[in-house]
Amino acid sequence: MKKSRHRIPRHRGPIALVSATALVIAAMASASSSLPVSSRASAGPVAENRSTDTALCRIPAAMGVQMSEGIPTPKGYARSTGRIHALNLMIDFPDAKGTEPAMARYAEFFPQTVKWFRTASYGRLTYIPDAPVKSWLRMPLPFAEYGIDRGAPYEPGYRHLVQDIIAAADPKVDFSKYDLVNILVTPNAGPAALDTVLSVTFAGNANAPHADGTALSNTSFIYSRQDDGSGSFKQNGFRVLPHENGHVFGLPDLYTMEGGGAVGHWDIMSEDWGANNDLLGWHKWKLGWLDNSQVSCAARSGTSDHVLAPLAGRGGTKLAFVPTGAESGYAVEVRTRAGNDQEVCRPGVLIYKVSSDVDTGQGPVSVMDSTKNSGGCTRQPNVYAELSDATFRPGQTFTDKAKKIRISVVDKDDKGNYRVRITRP
Repeated sequence: MKKSRHRIPRHRGPIALVSATALVIAAMASASSSLPVSSRASAGPVAENRSTDTALCRIPAAMGVQMSEGIPTPKGYARSTGRIHALNLMIDFPDAKGTEPAMARYAEFFPQTVKWFRTASYGRLTYIPDAPVKSWLRMPLPFAEYGIDRGAPYEPGYRHLVQDIIAAADPKVDFSKYDLVNILVTPNAGPAALDTVLSVTFAGNANAPHADGTALSNTSFIYSRQDDGSGSFKQNGFRVLPHENGHVFGLPDLYTMEGGGAVGHWDIMSEDWGANNDLLGWHKWKLGWLDNSQVSCAARSGTSDHVLAPLAGRGGTKLAFVPTGAESGYAVEVRTRAGNDQEVCRPGVLIYKVSSDVDTGQGPVSVMDSTKNSGGCTRQPNVYAELSDATFRPGQTFTDKAKKIRISVVDKDDKGNYRVRITRP
């Protein structure tokens, strides 16, 4: 199902409407099934890239870009490694009273979210949720009077709402103890998620309201249930929360006005409904879940081989990156049906372009499709099917003719590792 667009309010001035145009990859890029016989850029044997010097592949965050994909993430966002304490407050309204115990709402997201982050981060993020108030916090005004509109800044509706939340919770809550805040709204407030998704995150917002001397600068609001009626909600309905918390850690939206057509189901920041899915390797590196030694940087001219282990497992080289300029490059990783990637229907090598100069929601990442116009290999609901079989397999090559870059999948060993050959001028 195509979702309404997320907009992430920031502290860098007013937010402009996001264009409906996704990032367009150069028309010269194509997929083929032929392997390069030899490097056109260098003579001699193919070199195996074992370099841990990744400085040339850490494309920086671009100035003025909302939630840039660049590394490192600017200051102001929540830490994404170590022990992270998350405050969870359940709220309802006089005209939308909670119809079930508040802790039942909490149980929709925990402990599933804790497990998801532990798996995605290889244990490097310990997510500690807390709900010091076990009952609904009743807001003083009806829901409609706050004027909540998805993507609105902290002024005026959200600022009013947050101030009322603080007033209701402060006697029992020390806000200074927490790294991030989740506001779990009663599901009967506002429109159904099938009509309009109101869930939104204020990330890195220095102008946020304060409580106990702490700015609520990284706060996620979760509204109605994202239940499509397919029967998957009990297992996967929690994933709207790790998606929203991804923004708290500095990750952008990867879907656009058109939906998930740029990245498909290969990252939870693209599609968070229906079947479970993980984060891209680039995001895991950006969040500090991959070491520099697990990233193979193909920044030098010539041809190099890179042996990549499946992203879901611990250890091994997880990501190869080919910079194409100061603010962009191609990422290469191996995706399998394991870990959080429970619905991968075509295991193989995923190739995608990362652009640090493209705003959230406008296509900062685009997946290369090895089987264009195939219709995909999944029939899971709420998955952009066309990209579900985008992965490359041995014998296939991605070519960017404009940049004279070739990324070929050479072979796969009996441990599931893939050898990828990268040729660049």
